[in-house]
Order: sequence, then C-alpha cells, then structure tokens
Amino acid sequence: MGLVYALAAYLSWGLVVPVHFRLLGGFSPSHILAERIVWSALFAGLLALAWHKRLRLPHPLTKRHALLAVSAALIGLNWLLYLVSIDRGHMLDASLGYYINPLVNVGLGRLVLGERLRPVQGVAIAIAAVGVGIAVIWAGDLPLVSLALAVSFALYSLIRKVVAVDSLVGFLAETLVLLPLAVGWLVVSPQPFLPAAPRDLLLLMLTGVTTAFPLIWFAAAAARLRLTTLGLLQYVAPTGLLLLSVLAYGEQLEPHRVAMFVLIWAGLALYTIDALRSRRPAPGVRTA
Repeated sequence: MGLVYALAAYLSWGLVVPVHFRLLGGFSPSHILAERIVWSALFAGLLALAWHKRLRLPHPLTKRHALLAVSAALIGLNWLLYLVSIDRGHMLDASLGYYINPLVNVGLGRLVLGERLRPVQGVAIAIAAVGVGIAVIWAGDLPLVSLALAVSFALYSLIRKVVAVDSLVGFLAETLVLLPLAVGWLVVSPQPFLPAAPRDLLLLMLTGVTTAFPLIWFAAAAARLRLTTLGLLQYVAPTGLLLLSVLAYGEQLEPHRVAMFVLIWAGLALYTIDALRSRRPAPGVRTA
C-alpha cells in the first residue's frame, strides 16, 4: 500500500494541484496560502470526526511529537514558495526543485537513518544526480527557489518519517499549528476571505481537499517506505509538472531540461528494476 499512497500523492501534486492553483490567479500567493491552511484545517477536522474510530492517536505524547511544529513550519514555507512559482509562471523552476528533492531525500536517508544502497541503486541515483547537475550548471546560477523547495520538503519528509504518527492526525496537527498565522493574515489581507464570486469561493474551499488528501497519502507512504524509495518515486510529481508547464501553459523546454528528464528517468527505471529483482525469491527457494 505504501507504493499506492505515494503514487496517489505524487500524481496529485504533479497534475491536479498546479492546475487548481493556476485557476486562482486572481489572488496573491500569501492569500491563497492562508485560505489553504484554514480550509485544510477544517477539512482535516471533519475527516478526523468521521474516521475517529480508525485513527491511531499517539499515547503517550513524547518530545518527538513536538517535531510536528517544525514540520508545520517547513510545509508552510514549501507551500508559499510553490505558490509564488506558480503565480509568476515559473512552473519549470518549481519542477526543478522537486527534481532536486529526491537526491536530498537519499542523502538524508543515508546520513540520518542509515539507509544503505545496493550498487545498482547507487548507480541509478548517480545517473539522476548527473541529470539534475546538468540543469543546474546550464542555468548559470544557483537556483535558490528550487533549492529551497527541495530542502524544505526533504526535511519535512524526514520529520514525518521519524515521528511516524497517523497520517491524518499529523496533518491536522500541522494545520492547527499554522492556523493562527493564517487567520491573522486573512484579517489584514485586502482580499476577502469569502469572495462574492461563487467560482472563486468554491476553488478556495477546494484547496482544503487538494491539500489534505495528497499530504495524508504522502505521510501514509512515508511511514511504510524507505526514505530513499520515497524520494526516487517523487520524480513522478515534477515530471507531471514539467509536462503540464510545457504542453498546457506554453513554457519553453530547453535542451538541458530534456537531458535532465532522460537521465532522471533512466536512473529511476534502473532503480525500479533492481528493486523488483531484489524481491524475487532466489532460485530453488520455496515461498509460502
């Protein structure tokens, strides 16, 4: 199920979420972020009430659960950077950030969690790293927004794996931490919390749905998969974002991004093949 949860989250982030936020182009990124937090908290609270018998509440609470305040700050920063990129028509910059992110995940998995790579997996990650390196070098400068997106989400992934709290409970806790700041911003925002246009109001309310479900699915995947595997699967999201930016929104796909795309997916294919081969029983070994 970890694989299913991860793919559901990444496909949502790569295809559904960017289209949703482009439709909200009349609002500032900070206003959308505040609305997103409010509606996400409300939606997660309703889900918690509906699923309360299924939830695995942490008992007793430990210092480790306080890390959810840090993960809340990280995901809030990540959301804001993403919204600014979408608002300014820089979807390819956002895509590059999420291409870099899996490499940061792999590094954290190795350094912090002690996850080891088989030789073929190491080669696969090196191929992907070369692809990202080509894109960064060709850009001619350090892509700060892309790097900030990558590092903030990698650290968020690490914390959610370490805390290992129920995915819905963790998401609800994070949105509640951010809620006072969101409400405070909406009080001073020149744009209305409840716009008069039904279309705008509906789109803003749906930010709770398109935010909650992918993050809940992601947290469920993080609790079930190695951080390295989770990171490599994440290439699904920026690939969707890259294709969407070029095919639907007319951004130009430069040759170095094509090279990055090919190398990254070659590395991902190699990693996947090795993972599948490692799960097969050895010859002569009977399985139950």
